[in-house]
Amino acid sequence: MGFVGHANSWRMRLICFRRGSPLVWKCLSMMSTFSVSEHGAAHSTDYRMFIKSPSGPVSPFHDIPLYSDKQKNIFNMLVEIPRWTNAKMEICKEEYMNPIKQDVKKGQLRYVNNVFPHKGYMWNYGALPQTWEDPSHVDPDTQAKGDNDPIDACEIGSKILQRGEVVQVKVLGILAMIDEGETDWKVITISVHDPMASKLNDITDVEKHMPGFLKATRNWFKYYKVPTGKPENQFAFNGDFKDKAFALATIEQTHKQWQLLISGKADSNGIVCSNVNVKESPFLVPTEDFKAELLRCVPLTVGDQPNDPAIEQWHFCNPDV
Repeated sequence: MGFVGHANSWRMRLICFRRGSPLVWKCLSMMSTFSVSEHGAAHSTDYRMFIKSPSGPVSPFHDIPLYSDKQKNIFNMLVEIPRWTNAKMEICKEEYMNPIKQDVKKGQLRYVNNVFPHKGYMWNYGALPQTWEDPSHVDPDTQAKGDNDPIDACEIGSKILQRGEVVQVKVLGILAMIDEGETDWKVITISVHDPMASKLNDITDVEKHMPGFLKATRNWFKYYKVPTGKPENQFAFNGDFKDKAFALATIEQTHKQWQLLISGKADSNGIVCSNVNVKESPFLVPTEDFKAELLRCVPLTVGDQPNDPAIEQWHFCNPDV
């Protein structure tokens, strides 16, 4: 299948429907290949990466199912930021088709700073589709409202994944970060295809087989904004990672919040909910509409290479190293 962008593709099984749910997804009985389509000037505010199925473009926020295999608790994760990279890429909630774009602050592209001893992000970072941290919901454990984003996920396997890749992951645990007064859950996952996947089944296994990794993860989130002049991030549960069972319950809660969003029963808070797969959603549009919009996008161009000092400079603000 031809597409604009990197030549990597992957496979994902779509679920047919959720029993007892008002939301019904299109059924595909075969394995489906997802790809990416890149547009605009690379390393610029114009850059967009769209996700495509064999039928056409989809919203990675709303159209990719949360579960790859619900009975086995295997989830789909969208990779936004490959490990050891700095560009702050994310699903654009406010644009049609919810493409991946680089975050912008005060007119400038955002790059995460290198806090010693790390280079960029220390995991493959992304989101679980069909989840939403509702900004009107005060979490009883964190006593803070949601951050209005899909729930974040850190894939801790050995392979550097590709931006836009949809990977099947096991959930191992979760960290409750409080970011500027908002709940910002971080789900710890590993690709089911990783060599370590059979050994990692809960959060305690991570400490057993990857000693020091969880502490490094917590410290990364604690200090990564300090170089920009912001205070250290805080955590619920004294910064302890919660186990798999807790993580699964939290993910399911954010999935239910997304169901309210996509069915028009919650304030959208500026989120574009257009989709092509959620059959009972009032925001459902024909696939042809997404295809037509993609045809209007400018082709991918090389663009200027990034020259932000954040990409290379180290910051020594982590006393716990």
